[in-house]
Amino acid sequence: MASEHTGLAAEVCVEEGGIEMANAIPTVFRNADYPAEKARGERPQYFADPAIDKTLAITLALAGEVAVLRDRIDSIERLAEAGQAPTRAAVDAFLPDAAVRAARDAWRDSYLDTVLRIIHQEREELEQRAADTQPYAAVIDEVEKTG
Repeated sequence: MASEHTGLAAEVCVEEGGIEMANAIPTVFRNADYPAEKARGERPQYFADPAIDKTLAITLALAGEVAVLRDRIDSIERLAEAGQAPTRAAVDAFLPDAAVRAARDAWRDSYLDTVLRIIHQEREELEQRAADTQPYAAVIDEVEKTG
């Protein structure tokens, strides 16, 4: 699902005059090792206003941290329910089974839907505008008929 959110963010960005966003979703959503290393080179700019890029980067970084914290809290709760002491080492060593991973993935998808709701709404508006717009060929045909 994370790829769906990345694609969605890229679509809206391009529609708003930016360039496609590669790897815009925080590391935790890409299932890569965490924490991410600092990228080398210049930070890419996706929107005309660099403040929007910074705000988006901060928001997604914070969303990633919240998701990691929630997974750790879930691990602590599961260890406690199993009668194990939820030490740092136990939490770090906790390996969720398939059902736990599925539940966490479902929560993360819902969470990202909430965090990225404005982007979803923007895409829906763009899709509606596109649906309401006549295709190029139809406009040419109409112009030729009146001209």
